[in-house]
Amino acid sequence: MLNKYPLWKYLLVLFVLALGAFYAAPNLYAPDPALQITGQSSAQVIDQRTLDLALDALDEAGIAYFGETIQDDGRSALVRLRAADAQLPGQAVVSRALGDGFIVALNLAQTTPDWLGDYGAQPMKLGLDLSGGVHFKLEVDVDAAIERRMETYVNITKRALREARIRGFVSQDEAGRVEGRFRTEELREQARAVIAESSPELVLDRVDGDGEWLIYAAMSEVTRREIAEHAVSQNLTTLRNRVNELGVSEPLVQRQGQNRIVVELPGIQDTAEAKRILGKVANLEFRLVARADAAASEKQRFEYRSPDRAGVTEWLERDVIITGERVQTAQASFDQNGQPNVNISLDSEGGLLMSRATRDNIKRRMGVLFIERKYRTRYETDEQGNEVVVKVPYDEKKLLTAPVIQSALGAQFQITGLDSPLESSELALMLRAGALAAPISFVEERTVGPSLGAENIRLGVKSVQIGLSLVALFMVIYYRVFGLCAVIALSCNLVLLVSVMSILGATLTLPGIAGIVLTVGMAVDANVLIFSRIREELGNGLSPQMAIHAGFERAVATIFDANLTTLIVAVILYAVGTGPVKGFAVTLSVGIVTSMFTAIMGTRALVNLIYGGRRVKSLAIGGRAAA
Repeated sequence: MLNKYPLWKYLLVLFVLALGAFYAAPNLYAPDPALQITGQSSAQVIDQRTLDLALDALDEAGIAYFGETIQDDGRSALVRLRAADAQLPGQAVVSRALGDGFIVALNLAQTTPDWLGDYGAQPMKLGLDLSGGVHFKLEVDVDAAIERRMETYVNITKRALREARIRGFVSQDEAGRVEGRFRTEELREQARAVIAESSPELVLDRVDGDGEWLIYAAMSEVTRREIAEHAVSQNLTTLRNRVNELGVSEPLVQRQGQNRIVVELPGIQDTAEAKRILGKVANLEFRLVARADAAASEKQRFEYRSPDRAGVTEWLERDVIITGERVQTAQASFDQNGQPNVNISLDSEGGLLMSRATRDNIKRRMGVLFIERKYRTRYETDEQGNEVVVKVPYDEKKLLTAPVIQSALGAQFQITGLDSPLESSELALMLRAGALAAPISFVEERTVGPSLGAENIRLGVKSVQIGLSLVALFMVIYYRVFGLCAVIALSCNLVLLVSVMSILGATLTLPGIAGIVLTVGMAVDANVLIFSRIREELGNGLSPQMAIHAGFERAVATIFDANLTTLIVAVILYAVGTGPVKGFAVTLSVGIVTSMFTAIMGTRALVNLIYGGRRVKSLAIGGRAAA
């Protein structure tokens, strides 16, 4: 019996290996360290003047660069640096030169040739522990959430007393309580009953003043804790949704302590986009445009956000109809005139509030107020004489649009008057991901550069090389020609593993490298099972050709059972694990599949090429020759 594959099997193995080598090739091209410059707004254009300012700052600081380009129709600019350790100093000098209106992020500029990129071949993404990424530590302003809820209670109380036809003056006092002033004790008692029914969680207190009967409504400590807990939980969910919108592989978004959230985005390509979207602490408020005769205490003036209407202002009522928290879905679109807009769908309560506010105010105008948390940069000197960068937060409130209410609105309507499709897409993303229940401040903002992971990469590659070399040495010495076939198949397995990881867009982390090392051992284990089976068949008196055939055929079931068990464990790890654990599970799962292919089909193809076309009287396998 001669062991020979049909031609199509040889061609299949060659095709798979060639395809794997093609999609693994981009990983041979190391990316260049770079700085990416974008505007705070997605509609902001990066022109040549802005790029020249950045380059002048780098020149003045003595930082070497090359390959500066403006990308994405002016949405961003990329400056490649000569050295990775120049990224952090370069970011500091460019940020200072451009000011607060721009985001300067560390990035890795790909060097993959176009002939590979045209067919979708891209290098593997590296995790935060290998190539760096973005690390944020955010603090939730729970006091602002409590204050915002108190403002809501003021509006609820006003509306409830108005509907009950109880006359009095309701406001918020300096202590943050709802304060009601009434002319008679009877009116106060009626108001107390209404407030207790509309807001039962408030603690009520009656005080007699000079000719006035007062009532104070304050939140209990239990309610305050519940609001703070909800604010942190809601912000955690919102940030996770925004990360999902970014499409980042294996992100980490978790709570830390009472009111802090940690966000890590490993292996991302567009760090500036991540900073802008995650750092966009924004919300919407819908308010009616104030009447001309409204009292000054009942209205506020806001400027339009659009550059085309800079300096134009509107007076809005202080009472808020709904906020962005009531938005369920939001999609960017175009109206009948081809202008960008956002289609909004509210939840049931939001739809009810919007309908109630608009049905009685047809032909009046309603303003859409965009509230955004921004930061001013200050450079101060500490006690040691070192320059310190201080970020001072502030809220910018500007009008998006103020259209006329043509008919009663419900749970679905449109926001028009936006500047560009990019602005509508970004606004839709913010609303779709969810509004923040409370403002957040960046207490720590760190972009981890590739230099931090360089040592991990070096040691990880070294561990794979040492493991592969020791395995190869043992296999060649002990199994001779069969061992050489196993080593060649093992090398092909690593190429296939890297190519599949690249195609899937999986992020390689340090635990992932451990998965690769484990895969090397498992791939050899499959070959050892096959070779041991061949030795057994030779010992049972079969001819070399029959022993090779029987060894491969009868070892397949054992190999499949062993690898299937490990694959099930890897799937469970991926399902229940997070971050690095998922990275290990992905690498292990892919390695199991590729190792089975190379150990069973790849090794046998090589053995068949060597022994299949001739008569063999003896085999050198397992440290001795067997006939």
